[in-house]
Amino acid sequence: MQRKRRLKEKRPGGNSGRHTPAALVGPLLAWFAANARDLPWRRTRDPYAIWISEIMLQQTQVKTVIPYWERWMRELPTAQSLARARPGKVLKLWEGLGYYTRARNLQTAAQLIMDKHDGCFPEKFDAVLALPGIGRYTAGAICSIAFNQPTPILDGNVIRVLTRLFGIGENPRETKTNARLWSLAASLVQSAARVKRRGQNCSHLNQALMELGATVCTPRQPKCHLCPVRKSCAAFREDRTGQLPNLGRRAIATERRFAAFVVERSGRFLVQQRPAGVVNAHLWEFPNLETNTRPTAGPQLAKTLFNERPEAVKPLRQIRHTITRYRITMDVFRVEFANGAPDAIPNARWCSPAQLHKLAFPSAHRNILGMLARQ
Repeated sequence: MQRKRRLKEKRPGGNSGRHTPAALVGPLLAWFAANARDLPWRRTRDPYAIWISEIMLQQTQVKTVIPYWERWMRELPTAQSLARARPGKVLKLWEGLGYYTRARNLQTAAQLIMDKHDGCFPEKFDAVLALPGIGRYTAGAICSIAFNQPTPILDGNVIRVLTRLFGIGENPRETKTNARLWSLAASLVQSAARVKRRGQNCSHLNQALMELGATVCTPRQPKCHLCPVRKSCAAFREDRTGQLPNLGRRAIATERRFAAFVVERSGRFLVQQRPAGVVNAHLWEFPNLETNTRPTAGPQLAKTLFNERPEAVKPLRQIRHTITRYRITMDVFRVEFANGAPDAIPNARWCSPAQLHKLAFPSAHRNILGMLARQ
């Protein structure tokens, strides 16, 4: 009987004593007050500004986001300005952040805010959640940070902190485990709401969890000696920080290969706009096609794409980059035609270098543009 009791007491994530969510709130709030990074969106409680930061921070590092956020807020400081902006301007401001559906959803949501909420960002969680491009995490973050509501959050950083704190070894992507993590996150922020101290406790508690995961409880080599709740952490006690969170095996990357062509006529370059409903919709790119052939097949690929045999094809460079689970290799060629260039490319435009720099390009094609500027 005693042996069973000892085993029960050692169970990771037990809810007794210092391991309860309520007992963690005080140390987390104190740590955040002393250690929070000075980020520009933390200097405001404007829900619009916080919304923009949260969407930009999805899949993107803080140091990358800061200049984008600052430029965005200068150019489009309100929901009204975003709703009325030209879509091309919105994409240009987003250029380089990737996942461009986020930018289009931002503008659609801003238009709904103008139409359905009289231009005021909604305060109720359900109304925020109903906006395009906003999921449960983002709605919770906005409501807690901007309005100090006890709404839970659960992103990658928070998942890592909670699985280690409570010794959760199951895959957090599984439905049951994910629900448990949301419940723990809710218990923490609701406990913060009950703390009898002045301040933005719900806001700061959620930000503390995110900050801890970003700066201390990192994926590799966590700085446990700096953690304010390490004495309550199951992974620290049991030397399992390297095993948690248990995210399972990574998906095998898929190799894809493209050929892109730089065509010039009278100082202008041929580019085309991607259609609606596809990846990187409405962005501009140099004419290209996907291929499984080697880069030496440039002349034949150019003929296939332009339906005309080129007069000369010169390899320029090779660009490698990764998008989600795809590893992409793009071979770039400069191509010349006897009659100047074909005109049969859909959604195409001839642009001067100055005009090209006003258009929004995916990152690989922006690299081509940069290469041309250096020539």
